[in-house]
Amino acid sequence: MIAVAVVDAETPGNVGTIARSMKNFGLSELLLVDPPELDPDGEAYGFAGQAREDILPEAREVTFDYLVENYHTVACTATTNEDASNHVRYPAKTPSELADSLAGVDSDTCLVFGRERVGLTNDELARLDELCSIPAAADYPVLNLGQAATIVLYELRSVTVERDQHPEELHARADERALEGLHGEFETFLDAIGHPAEKQAKTQRMFRRLLGRAHPTGRETRTLRGLFRRARQRIDRAAAESDPENET
Repeated sequence: MIAVAVVDAETPGNVGTIARSMKNFGLSELLLVDPPELDPDGEAYGFAGQAREDILPEAREVTFDYLVENYHTVACTATTNEDASNHVRYPAKTPSELADSLAGVDSDTCLVFGRERVGLTNDELARLDELCSIPAAADYPVLNLGQAATIVLYELRSVTVERDQHPEELHARADERALEGLHGEFETFLDAIGHPAEKQAKTQRMFRRLLGRAHPTGRETRTLRGLFRRARQRIDRAAAESDPENET
């Protein structure tokens, strides 16, 4: 089980944003250390979305000691120009690396986020088990508290979300038979528009390479095939109507 803790947040809206992100990515236990007042009619609940119904009202106020004593803790913090000489803020995993490592952790884990302005203090960081830091631009690596939590929780979705709203395949590539049918239709289309015979093989090869990179779906393949077919049919009709032999 993975919990989320917010230490000494100053802005109720950030607490609500974090609760909403937890709802998005399959987490439910929110722990608050020295929280601001969370008015049910205020900013926190306004930012929480559907998390206002469960995660936010069920959040527990705890002490920092409680986190350390009851969880495998992960400090989420910005690190700037840190190296092995600084054992307080080094080494740190990226959120994606954290997802891989937490998949093998059996004990309850808590992601710990700090204050909006200063994050977690060095004393607090020294008491936590490991560090997570979001890679960002070197000249401005500090993120808004709510944004940082959302990024970390998103990267952990492989651990926390059993099933998302997407179908098993968002992009199911068309089968080879359908693709070859499209290539055949394209070849016929080139003939219909009078594409130079000496250039047709090269043009067909370019089209094949293009589709090979694009991996079109079955629907996309059928649509393209239909467009080429209708264009060819119009060209053929126009040619037949302009043929003097067809005049009476």
